[in-house]
Amino acid sequence: MNDAAAPSSGSAGERTLPAFPVRRGGATRGRTAWARAWTAAVEDVWPEDEPLRRGRAFARSGRLGPVTVAPGRVRAESYTGDAAHATELTVPVLDDAAWDRISEHLADRPETAAALLEGEVLPAGLAAEAGLPLLPGHGDLDAACGCDAPEHPCAHALALAVQTAWLLDDDPWLLALLRGRTPEAVLDDLKSELLLRAMTEVTGQDDGAAPDAEADEVSAEEDEDGAAPREGDDEAEEDVEPVPADPPEPDGKAPRSNREAYARPPAPLPPLPPVPKRRTGAEEEPPATGIEADPLDRLVADAAVRARELLAHLHGTGAEDPPPPPDPWQDTVRLAATHPDPRARERLRQAVAERAAERGTGHDVDQLTEAWRTAGAAGLDVLEHPWTPDPAATARARTALAEAWSPDEEPRLTVEENRFTFGGRGLQLRLGRDGRWYGYRRRDGVWWPSGEPAADAAAATGELLAAEEGHHKT
Repeated sequence: MNDAAAPSSGSAGERTLPAFPVRRGGATRGRTAWARAWTAAVEDVWPEDEPLRRGRAFARSGRLGPVTVAPGRVRAESYTGDAAHATELTVPVLDDAAWDRISEHLADRPETAAALLEGEVLPAGLAAEAGLPLLPGHGDLDAACGCDAPEHPCAHALALAVQTAWLLDDDPWLLALLRGRTPEAVLDDLKSELLLRAMTEVTGQDDGAAPDAEADEVSAEEDEDGAAPREGDDEAEEDVEPVPADPPEPDGKAPRSNREAYARPPAPLPPLPPVPKRRTGAEEEPPATGIEADPLDRLVADAAVRARELLAHLHGTGAEDPPPPPDPWQDTVRLAATHPDPRARERLRQAVAERAAERGTGHDVDQLTEAWRTAGAAGLDVLEHPWTPDPAATARARTALAEAWSPDEEPRLTVEENRFTFGGRGLQLRLGRDGRWYGYRRRDGVWWPSGEPAADAAAATGELLAAEEGHHKT
C-alpha cells in the first residue's frame, strides 16, 4: 500500500456517499470532464484490458457498499456471495507547496477565482495543467482488498476506481478532498492568496507614489535653516530671527535642533543595588497579591492546553470544529482527575460524587475520572451517553471487528447502540461520536475504560486484547 497515504477512518473532512444501485449498460467512464480525466489516469496506471473489463462489470453490479472519500483514500465494502471485503484505493496527499501552486494558478485567473468564490465547482481545465498534480500518476495510485485475489489490482478495487469517477460526475470537489484539502480549505487558501496580492499592489502603489508637488515647492524655497521667506518681503530675513526647525526633517532624521543631543554618547547606568539577603529561620511571608502560586500554575497549564487544542484546529491537525471549553460538570471531573494536590483532589472527588448523584449518571467517581484520563471530554461522553450509529457504520464495524480475531477464537459479538460486546470475554468496544473506538473491560460487574482510543476498530481490538493479557499477567 502507498506509504504516503493519509490516515484512515476519522480524518477531518471525510465524506461517505450512498452505494450505487445496479446499472444496466450505459457509459462507465463518467459523463463530465473531471470523471473522464480520472478514468484516463486510472487506465494509464492500470492499462490491462481484461481486469478493467471485470472491474467495470463489478461496478455496475451493485455489489459495492457506501463509498467513503477521505484525505488519501477511497474505501468501500465489496460483496461476493455472502462474503464482505474491505476494499481501498490510496493516493498521496499533496503537500503545502503543491496546494500553494494550485492557489496561485487559480488567483492568476480572476474569472475562475470569482466563479469558485461564488459557489462554482473546480474548473475541469485544472486537471490538465502542468505542475498541478490533482490526478494520480504512476507510483501514486495503489489498491488493497480483503478478497486475497492473486491479481493486483483485483476486480473489486478497479470497480471502486470506476465508481469514484461516477462520484466525480456529481462533485468534483471530492478529488480535492482525496488529495488532502476540503473545499473550504481550498477556498480559504485562494482568498488568502488574493488578499496577499491585493495588499502587495496597494503597498507598491504607496511606495512608488510621487511626493506632493506643493511640498516639493515649499522645500525648494526653504533656506538652509529650514524657514521659508515670507512672500513679498525681501527684508524679512534681516528683521526677523529664523524659527528653529523643530518638526522632523523630510529625510526622516531628528530635527536639527535635537541632533546635537542625540549625537552625545550615552552615559553609563549606575550599578545595581545588592540583592537583599534572606533571613534564616524567618517564616514564609504570604504573597503580596494574596494569591497563592498553585492556582495560578493550574490556570496557566489549563490555558496552555486550550491554546494547543485551538492551534491544532487552526492548522488542520485537530477536530473539524474547534473544541468547546469544558462545561462546569466536565471541568469538575477534569480537575478531580488531574489536580496534583491530593488534598484538593479529594475535595474535588467529593464534588464529583455529589454532582453525579444529582445527575443520576449511575457511575462512581473512579469510573468518571478514569474516563477523563483516558480521552478527556470525549472519553467522558462515551462513558455517560450511549448513542446509535447509522446502520452502514454498524455493518462496517461488525466486519472489521470480525476480521480482527482469528477464526478459532472469534467470540460472539453483541451490538447494542454504539457498544460492541465480545461475549464471554468481558471486553467491549464503544464507538465515540468522534469516530474513535474506546476499549472497555468488565470488572466486578462494571464496565471500566481500558486503554487509549483508536481510529481503527481492528487496532482498538488489538489494544484491548493486549491490555487484557497484561492484566492477567499482573
